[in-house]
Amino acid sequence: MITPKFDKFYRYDDLTKLLKNYVKEYPNLFKLESIGKSYEGRDVWLVTATNFKLGKDTEKPALWVDANLHASEVTGSTAALYLVHDLATRYKKDETVTRALDTRVFYIVPRVNPDGAELALADKPKEIRSSTRQYPYVDSVRDGLVWGEDIDGDGRILQMRVEDSNGAWKIHPEEPRLMIRRDPIETGGKYYRIFPEGVINNYDGATVKLRRPAEGLDLNRNFPANWRPEGDQYGAGDFPTSEPEARNLVEFLRTHKNITGTLSFHTMSGVLLRGFSDKPDSEQIPEDLWTFEKIGAKGTELTGYPHISTFDEFKYHPKQVITGAFDEWTYEHLGLYAWTVEFWSPQKQAGIQKFKYIDWYREHPVEDDLKLLKWNDEVLKGSGFVDWHAYKHDQLGNVEVGGWDFLHMWSNVPPEFLEKEISPFPDWIVWHALISPKLALWKTSVTALGADTFRVRLVVQNEGWLPTYISKKALERKVTRGVIAKIQLPKGAALISGKEHEELGELEGRAYKNAFIDEASEGTDDRVKVEWVVKAKKGAKVKLSAKHDRAGVVRVEVVLK
Repeated sequence: MITPKFDKFYRYDDLTKLLKNYVKEYPNLFKLESIGKSYEGRDVWLVTATNFKLGKDTEKPALWVDANLHASEVTGSTAALYLVHDLATRYKKDETVTRALDTRVFYIVPRVNPDGAELALADKPKEIRSSTRQYPYVDSVRDGLVWGEDIDGDGRILQMRVEDSNGAWKIHPEEPRLMIRRDPIETGGKYYRIFPEGVINNYDGATVKLRRPAEGLDLNRNFPANWRPEGDQYGAGDFPTSEPEARNLVEFLRTHKNITGTLSFHTMSGVLLRGFSDKPDSEQIPEDLWTFEKIGAKGTELTGYPHISTFDEFKYHPKQVITGAFDEWTYEHLGLYAWTVEFWSPQKQAGIQKFKYIDWYREHPVEDDLKLLKWNDEVLKGSGFVDWHAYKHDQLGNVEVGGWDFLHMWSNVPPEFLEKEISPFPDWIVWHALISPKLALWKTSVTALGADTFRVRLVVQNEGWLPTYISKKALERKVTRGVIAKIQLPKGAALISGKEHEELGELEGRAYKNAFIDEASEGTDDRVKVEWVVKAKKGAKVKLSAKHDRAGVVRVEVVLK
């Protein structure tokens, strides 16, 4: 029995070993494959989870889950591993999980960006945004402060405070660990500048330039939808899917048309994000917005995380928008309901309520910092904040290093709280998979029209909540073909009327039904029939099938009698 620990973050080799062990122990439920290589040549592993005894994965509706696109956000990898473990251990014990694995598929990529995660999890970590490729410039040396480096070798990336009469910060009079803003007209005190922990290349003894990291890519700006070049979108890459990590995902989704929704695991803020990223809800298709709200409400119910619009409540700057993100691409181009989960909120843990997710980092009350320090002291036993201590910096001389341990307390869930934080999510993910469309047989019939002539009827229906096309955006983009019915005749038989391949259009689900019965009611638009007239001997067998890329396959054999 595999017993992984969910109070830690796994390095690449250990994570790979765990995934292979699940496949070995549960061969009927899991398969493991590489969907491509990372920039440094590591395999990017994908777990396919379904009951393979009941059909191929490509013939069932699927839900996509990925994690760790951003280098240091390793919480998502553990959450994805937890999902694999949850599916394995609840199969045949939990009716809902069993139904999901029997009738649906989960495509799970626990670590999209293994190179960046290895840097974040190294004994002497380095913090970068995404890929380890140098971008947009390739220089061996550039002037300025290289942020995000563990210069004292204690395994943490902290801050440096340097005494400076023109500094913007001062020590809180009652809490010496806390740095607070200096009043705009204040003079005569002891003031500091605060820098990220790191070294300065070619320091001139007077000026400190915070240089852009050599690894300036943001893989979550490298996807095709609304992609903009570097001058418009920081970290965008050379062109859409220029980076192998992004291209791996795009190619897999392009060739697996059975995917009906996507979830991406990130940190932080404790929130469920939906599109748009670049425009308000007023520009959204109403039916799609209503469905997003329905799915989000279930997510909030099961996880406790609020569901919000990225554009309305999660912009980094009021005059700037994010483009080229994975979730935006999967909705805008593929018409899939796409979500980004931002795990973990230290603010909420400390009892800070009703704060603005992004604006808080720019400006917030000092009382919030005091609450966070109190929570750190009492709950984390002081592990999230490092007391300021003297350090001899090679360029700056005497400095103090300390402050919040961002990688381990902000960017990721502290290990002792990790399992509790991620454990509610499999229920929402399973629910999300089960709302997908599901093609099912309603009825077949054979009617004799003569001694050797028969009318064959096939009726199928969509038993899922969502329509076969998934979203109105998918209809707008024309990305689905509708239901295709086929008839296969035995040797010597002939098709008198009907087509060997019949295109039957899309089927509705239960998602868009009106609350009241009126003239707008849609009847049985979840069901469709097709008929053929066949000339064949009595007792001959005819094979019928119906398929929709996003709703699965139905196969049945009828006897002409």
